[in-house]
Amino acid sequence: MKVIPAIDIMGGKVVRLKQGVATAVKVYSDSPIDMARQWVSYGVDLLHVVDLDGALEGKLKNLDIVKEIVKNVSAKVELGGGIRDEKTIEEVLKAGVDKVVIGTKALDERFLLRVGEIFGDRIVVSIDGRDGIVYTKGWVEDTRTNVIDLVNKIEMSGIRTINYTDITRDGTLEGFNIKSLEVLLEATTVDVVAAGGISSLIDLKRLKPLEKEGLAGIIIGKALYEGTVDLGEAIKICGD
Repeated sequence: MKVIPAIDIMGGKVVRLKQGVATAVKVYSDSPIDMARQWVSYGVDLLHVVDLDGALEGKLKNLDIVKEIVKNVSAKVELGGGIRDEKTIEEVLKAGVDKVVIGTKALDERFLLRVGEIFGDRIVVSIDGRDGIVYTKGWVEDTRTNVIDLVNKIEMSGIRTINYTDITRDGTLEGFNIKSLEVLLEATTVDVVAAGGISSLIDLKRLKPLEKEGLAGIIIGKALYEGTVDLGEAIKICGD
């Protein structure tokens, strides 16, 4: 089970939001590149990078910074935030990003099927859920789409990885919503990566048994930045 550090970029800086609220922002570093180097020094092989400006505005805003991250670290990078057409996907992949994360556009079934056919496992679908409902556009829009209904469509597209965030817990350090994750894992055969609410190594120990049910990884953000989770220890727990 992979441990995947998150680097959220807003205004060129590394930030974290609380429950996706753009005004509830805390800056942790002026240099996303230095932060990427720091996390990769622990031996992780994947970074989860989000262009928060892009997510809110509907188009990429920080791709130049992401390119510099790709150039300066050995780990692979997956990028999400404002990626809503095939041309942008191609641009991101050409920039050296390993996988492209789509969120809002995953609700467009025709688009989902097409990118699944064209780009295959280079696509990851991000599902941001609250009480079983999908939220999009930087977690501010209630789509009235059931999480499980979207998961079923993702399976049909051939895409094999979902990043699932329970946004009621994201940035709160209150612990992961195990129940919502169990429901998702039971409903799908694709790899699921969990995010949102990791607060301590105890949370990782609770999540580790779900690896047998298809939990492929854990994205950790605020807990790393606040120091409540040591990345080295987290890697040991999830790798055992």
